[in-house]
Amino acid sequence: MYHLLPFNFTNIDNNDVLINELGDLLVTPAGTAKSIILHELEEDTDLYKTLVSNYFITKDPLPSTFAIYAERLAEKKRFLDDKTSLHLFVLTLRCNQRCSYCQASSLDSSCQNVTMTQHCLKRAVDLMFESPSNHLTMEFQGGEPSLEPKLLRIGIEYALKKNEEEKRDLTFVLCSNCIDITEEVLDICKQFDVLVSTSLDGPEWLHNNNRGKHNSYKKVINGISIVRNVLGQDRVSALMTTSVLSLKYPLEIVDEYVSQGFNDIFLRSLNPYGLAKNNDNWDDYIEQFISFYIKALDYIIDLNKRGIFIRENFTSIILRKILTPWNSGFVDLQSPAGIVNSVLVYNYDGKVYASDESRMLAEHGDLTFCLGSIDDDYDQLIFSLKTRKWADLWNNEVLAGCSSCPYKSYCGADPVRNYSTQGDMYGFRPTSLVCKKNYAIINHIIRLLVTRHSEVYPIFMSWIR
Repeated sequence: MYHLLPFNFTNIDNNDVLINELGDLLVTPAGTAKSIILHELEEDTDLYKTLVSNYFITKDPLPSTFAIYAERLAEKKRFLDDKTSLHLFVLTLRCNQRCSYCQASSLDSSCQNVTMTQHCLKRAVDLMFESPSNHLTMEFQGGEPSLEPKLLRIGIEYALKKNEEEKRDLTFVLCSNCIDITEEVLDICKQFDVLVSTSLDGPEWLHNNNRGKHNSYKKVINGISIVRNVLGQDRVSALMTTSVLSLKYPLEIVDEYVSQGFNDIFLRSLNPYGLAKNNDNWDDYIEQFISFYIKALDYIIDLNKRGIFIRENFTSIILRKILTPWNSGFVDLQSPAGIVNSVLVYNYDGKVYASDESRMLAEHGDLTFCLGSIDDDYDQLIFSLKTRKWADLWNNEVLAGCSSCPYKSYCGADPVRNYSTQGDMYGFRPTSLVCKKNYAIINHIIRLLVTRHSEVYPIFMSWIR
């Protein structure tokens, strides 16, 4: 008699796909899950041995190999050992664009009193170094942070000065639209080895439409070119956001990234924050986004088959969870959730938030996920009553609807998203649009692995090596 270990399953194209707590995936004949549960398996079969060796069943209630199982599970949760490593500094809300889908509630570049003070910035850096993480990423956001080159330099130099004693692994990232990136900003980036993350939404007419400026595309492309020339080809990356208009043009958007020399594209949906919250029909948008994503991914695979290397980053994150022993470190797909555990946000006004989405809610007057201010003690922020309350809700292994989902090992928990879209931090999976989107995309990726394995597996492995 054998014993069952925790696993969930689904059926794809008449195959039972079994997935255990480690994220290990087995494709088996239809009816296998039922046979396992009813204890109908014969011990001398290859299937039985495969299930034992992959921790789906066990002959002994407490086998000696459980130490390996425990270590593998710990590796999947290793991001918790890294503590809070990503620290976002919102230098200003001022911006030189007015994107139709802006999630950060940016304001016109002429606005006053929406920029971080030097005292606030240095105190935020002090808090960052109170994180026990050995790896600290200091990411400058806005608005448009390149409008504040003096603050950018002060923040980096102050962090480096403190790091002479702290000896942490420091990474600097500037999130900029690259519209009017100046020599002063480029000098800072070159001097301190700053990575630049920018935005490109697709072909010229589409990008300009999303940005609300007739010349935005030309300025962005020029900015990307300048950054590459000064900092190096690999020192600038680009992200796109799928507006309602973008949904009709998945192939054209991918082609634009290829033509601009990018090897990566992240197909991102809108988030319900800032101006994007005004979208009329979110249900319809998510349905169309899923179709958009599948068409774009299939096209990207076809490009790779033709010798054009470009990878889709969300798919790569899921593949890393499926095909390797490691976690991806992607904050949005963590359980326990990335809020507080992996990321903190220091706003221009001195308030500290649990995530970027948390401060976006605050711009509309909702301070639910505000942890406190830069004047508070670090432990007071991290271990507050608020945080302990969220801790009951940020593990998908114990949430109704998540715990029984076959794809929970590849997904995450997010009380902020649940709260902002459903008015409840716990959330209700049957009507959750983020669950609908993630399930459909993960299901499609696994379907590709099941039905087109010999074709896509080499391509997928090249994306995660």
